[in-house]
Amino acid sequence: MTGTPDHKQDEESFRDGVVRFQSYLHGGTSSLLSTIPTLIVFPVYKTVFRQQIHNNPLHQVVAQLYKEGPVKLYRGVAPPLLMRTLNGTLLFGLQDTILRHLSTSSQQVFPTAALPALAGFGAGIVEAVVFTPFERVQNVLQNSQNDRHLPTLKSVLQTLKTQRPASGYYRAFLPITARNALGSSLYFGLKGPVCALVAVEGLSPTASSFASGTLTSMLISLTLYPLSVLVANMQAQVGGEAKGVMDCWRTLWRSRQRSVALLYRGGSLVILRSCITWGIATAIYDRQEKRSS
Repeated sequence: MTGTPDHKQDEESFRDGVVRFQSYLHGGTSSLLSTIPTLIVFPVYKTVFRQQIHNNPLHQVVAQLYKEGPVKLYRGVAPPLLMRTLNGTLLFGLQDTILRHLSTSSQQVFPTAALPALAGFGAGIVEAVVFTPFERVQNVLQNSQNDRHLPTLKSVLQTLKTQRPASGYYRAFLPITARNALGSSLYFGLKGPVCALVAVEGLSPTASSFASGTLTSMLISLTLYPLSVLVANMQAQVGGEAKGVMDCWRTLWRSRQRSVALLYRGGSLVILRSCITWGIATAIYDRQEKRSS
């Protein structure tokens, strides 16, 4: 009978499953569309990467990339495009799944306002496990010092496969986990309140979501930028002595002459890239969520 409790429970479970699937679908769609500006601003990202690795001023990096030509300019673009799409699918979907579980089982343990950030923290950890190999390959490809002995994506994959996970695909896993977990926690914890705050100024829902993603990503990028610099330096090289996180940090700090300003070299370009991609992704995701609700 259609009115039995078991049947109603099955219907509720089905609807809940559809809602959870939609969050993954919406996350993937929003991130896929945001790969268009990712492709456009990839030269900006590569410029930042060279500054992180070689600590060169902006004009020297631009001259170096110009000399290498357009073909090498987009070397290493495939991993971030693929990673960006899969990342949004997993991050938004998994955060929503964890949030729903926390909302139904942990209301007495955690404050309701803290649940989105807590769910984001858990999603960020899973994100690090899944996508550290992508970031490793991307950073190896973007380091011009590897062009001669690792000229193709296939050669990079084959070389990393022969190494232990800690020095191969999962090099710099700990700082990536810290960066992703903290970044996701801040993003999902602040996205809603910031959106509500800017909406008071009379912005449309889409504009409010875009502003929320932009402002939140700006804060996250500035806060966690040193971890991104550390990760880039740890992952760019293949082979040699695999130093620990603290040893790599000390080496990086000394190479930057113990200067915070030099450590943040290229940070303004990171803000630009994050503002564009996360602003668009947030606006598209929120719009899809409102349409399906």
